[in-house]
Amino acid sequence: MTTPTAFPRRLLLQGGASLGLTGLTGLTGLTSLVPSWAQAPAAGATLGTPVRGGTLTVLIDPEPPTLTTIAHSAGASVLISAKTTEGLLTYDFDLSPQPQLATAWSVSSDGLQYTFALRRGVKWHDGKPFTSADVAHSIGLLKQYHPRGRATFSSVAEVRTPDAYTAVLVLSKPVPYLLTALSAAESPIVPKHLYESGKADANPNNNAPIGTGPFVFKEWVRGSHVTYERNPEYWDNPKPYVDRLIVRFIPDAAARAAAIEKGEVHLSPGTPVPLGDVERLRARPNLVFEPNGYQYINNVSRVEFNLENPALQDLRVRQAIAHAINRQVVQKTVWYGQGRLIPGPVHPALKKFYVPGLPVLPHDVKQAEALLDAAGFTRGKAGGNLRLKLALVPIPNEGGQRTAEYLKQSLGRIGIEVTIGAQDFATYVRRVYADRAFDLHVSVMSNTFDPTVGIQRLYWSKNFKKGLPFSNGSGYSNPEVDRLLEAAAVEVDEGRRSAAFAEFQRHIVRDLPDITLLALDNYTIADRRVRGHTVSADGIAGNLAGAWIAA
Repeated sequence: MTTPTAFPRRLLLQGGASLGLTGLTGLTGLTSLVPSWAQAPAAGATLGTPVRGGTLTVLIDPEPPTLTTIAHSAGASVLISAKTTEGLLTYDFDLSPQPQLATAWSVSSDGLQYTFALRRGVKWHDGKPFTSADVAHSIGLLKQYHPRGRATFSSVAEVRTPDAYTAVLVLSKPVPYLLTALSAAESPIVPKHLYESGKADANPNNNAPIGTGPFVFKEWVRGSHVTYERNPEYWDNPKPYVDRLIVRFIPDAAARAAAIEKGEVHLSPGTPVPLGDVERLRARPNLVFEPNGYQYINNVSRVEFNLENPALQDLRVRQAIAHAINRQVVQKTVWYGQGRLIPGPVHPALKKFYVPGLPVLPHDVKQAEALLDAAGFTRGKAGGNLRLKLALVPIPNEGGQRTAEYLKQSLGRIGIEVTIGAQDFATYVRRVYADRAFDLHVSVMSNTFDPTVGIQRLYWSKNFKKGLPFSNGSGYSNPEVDRLLEAAAVEVDEGRRSAAFAEFQRHIVRDLPDITLLALDNYTIADRRVRGHTVSADGIAGNLAGAWIAA
């Protein structure tokens, strides 16, 4: 398969069937277009003849702040959005594009024009036709409102719509990863007629979505569940196979594990159980642990500094905190071994960009104390035997909380008193990105499928905007890092692009706006009876149109 970074070469794909495999015969110069799940079935692949009917129950933790990702990239929202709201493309496990709302696409030889032939006969859930005007309007909203889309689509100068079924993205500069950025959850296509007025991030449709997808929204019972019903007018007939989809929210980790074990829920993405229960549940004969379906996500655990705090503006203080952290303890004890230690911000799954040999400050309490002394934060400066007091806001899940408790203990040994804030997910987002009411922030962030999309947002100074979630929360600004990120975002030569990202990583581990700890393991815990749930790179974050329940 010609990759999106291989410009200037013309790329033309076509397809129309549910798996995007028909209409492809006769094309030359392409590698296999059969998705990797079809070549070597994952546990969630379609095995047997699909059965119509039944209710599929999915467990998501935490409850999402919104049901549509046009202006949001919260992990829980990413998992739920595509059930109603589709994208132009979907992707196999190798991130090769497959048709969804677009059936064919081509890229000009200079990489500055992307032409999409859109699927005909598609209707929004309110009966209005889907057209190229919806695509153009959605790209504009993503460019303005989406935490990652602000960068992804920043070079889109205009979206031309020569007819109702053709959309042409005209770029001012090449975007070498663009064809990989068009999945439903990452770049949703929303109805123009419902988003023409007002701010996209406050649109009522975000919480009661009308889309083109296989499931129609029915209700959101806050604190409990969301109910969807089968879309009888779905373009990919006879899908979806199940009559009803229920997405449940269970805040207590032990209760989540019990619901999974008893078969009360069928699909549980992101390993949402107590970390200590993973191996016990893995041995249950009614359950399958599916590692596929996370190729589009690539989560990392990190500790972020608020660089608006004068104390944390001193590199020596940040280095002292890094020296106080025993990464091996974080991996083995805090996360129960469910992850891999990494030295910098890039997940190892992004093989072209990962630099394994970056320097890591070792666990050294004496060096930490010496650095704090040199920075003027001597014992007693903050009262008693304390040097400094810091407020820590962890992402509200078990891994975040356990990491926070570990940091409280570790930093206490070097004279830093840590106060841990407890909050629900919406409050957590507000405290970090709107109120800026934190000094340290424990987060889990997605590298996504490309560093420009998943990583640039965390370090690019232009992505530091009060209220913009899952972005540059530290307030980090380095002109050379900005230059490297901006160069990599438009570089079509893979070697030069990788070199720019390697140099970027060296700056980050020197400047320490954050400390990346682990590349996290992710599994979908699935009831063995459910088939067809993990068939693409985004796994359960896909639309689940092909999921069915075996007798």
